[in-house]
Amino acid sequence: MSTTGSQRPTQVSAARRRTVIDALRRGAVPDSGLDLLATGLDRFEGALDAELDAVASGGSVFKAVRGEYGSGKTFFTRWLGERAKRRNFAVAEIQISENETPLHRLETVYRRLTERLTTSSFPPSALRPVVDAWFYALEEDALAAGTSEDELPGEVEKLLVARLAEVSRHAPSFATALRGYRAALAGGDEATAAAVLAWLGGQPHVAAAARRSAGVRGDLDHFGALGFLQGLLTVLRDSGHTGLFVVLDEVETLQRVRSDARDKALNALRQLIDEVHSGRFPGLYLVITGTPAFYDGQQGVQRLAPLAQRLATDFTTDPRFDNPRAVQIRLPGFNQESLIGLGVTIRDLYADAAEKPERVRKVVDDAYVADLALAVGGALGGKVGVAPRLFLKKLVGDVLDRVDQFDDFHPRQHYRLTVSSSELTDVERNLAATVTGGPATADDIDLEL
Repeated sequence: MSTTGSQRPTQVSAARRRTVIDALRRGAVPDSGLDLLATGLDRFEGALDAELDAVASGGSVFKAVRGEYGSGKTFFTRWLGERAKRRNFAVAEIQISENETPLHRLETVYRRLTERLTTSSFPPSALRPVVDAWFYALEEDALAAGTSEDELPGEVEKLLVARLAEVSRHAPSFATALRGYRAALAGGDEATAAAVLAWLGGQPHVAAAARRSAGVRGDLDHFGALGFLQGLLTVLRDSGHTGLFVVLDEVETLQRVRSDARDKALNALRQLIDEVHSGRFPGLYLVITGTPAFYDGQQGVQRLAPLAQRLATDFTTDPRFDNPRAVQIRLPGFNQESLIGLGVTIRDLYADAAEKPERVRKVVDDAYVADLALAVGGALGGKVGVAPRLFLKKLVGDVLDRVDQFDDFHPRQHYRLTVSSSELTDVERNLAATVTGGPATADDIDLEL
């Protein structure tokens, strides 16, 4: 992910700048304001914007993103999610994990989706505001057709049935639950309404009394989840949203689960891709992220031939000529030049709101940013591709903050880069071990036999 040729907006609000800087200080990817950092992603913009527009027009898209650890997959998907949100998409980011969100249990994936559903107006979970907006839209449509106030409940029911006719073929309980939610609200029973909405969001263990009042039974299962996703897309569209952007992040964790669970998960992924391409989910933009080892290795995609065929993409050519329209795209990651460019961008963003902006730019000049980038890369065994998170954390928290607050602080005199294992991710810790004399590979470990 090259970051040369910065085109950062000239006017940045204090809130957006603070959100970005605070996240970098913690060593995290910002949840918003990523366009301030996403210089160099213009190679993807045209194709991805065209796909978002196609989804907004009733199409559906599946995209696979590949990149090594530290190449910016989470950053990339959040940046794309921000672009989707500006088009009035709802957005959900889901971390795939064996214990919390196993991919082979689609009912759990759907539950996480509703828990993390967000819109430009509402933070997670935005499920209730979306459903309320949908019922409001139905009422407005009924009134616009000349319905009187006395006839309104009946006309809304007719519209509900008509709008969810296709969904009800696969998941009739989705419409039933919506009726139960509306009835509970009309009766002033907030507790039952909340419980029914939780059941609609895939939550297990909803009180039996609430389920009975809504006319639904049991919990959502693997197959019903796809029908509920279809229903959610319908509700989003009718409530004014152009689509739903969903990220399944860190899918490569499937390589570390039991073989039977892995096979089920890979097959579930194949099923999702087929359903997206079949047109069952109009308005859905689905993205997965994974490492090259997941896509190319025998413990990942290659384990299921039909899935491998669907994701097959030629990456043998020069990365400059990668096709951003392909089903699978790769992020090349950082090099020393792009890491320095990113550091300069962050330094300037920080200085714009600093107490002493000229001092920040003078003391933390381009040369110092380059030296710090080189030092952080060296601390991680020269693997610049995984250095951005740690580099930006050190630059903001250890250097820029001190330069801005202390007039006599000069980083070349008073700061020496230190990296403790407690602040590193597992991948960063393994790379740092090669610098401190730890084993670089399994062959470097001495075994006493």
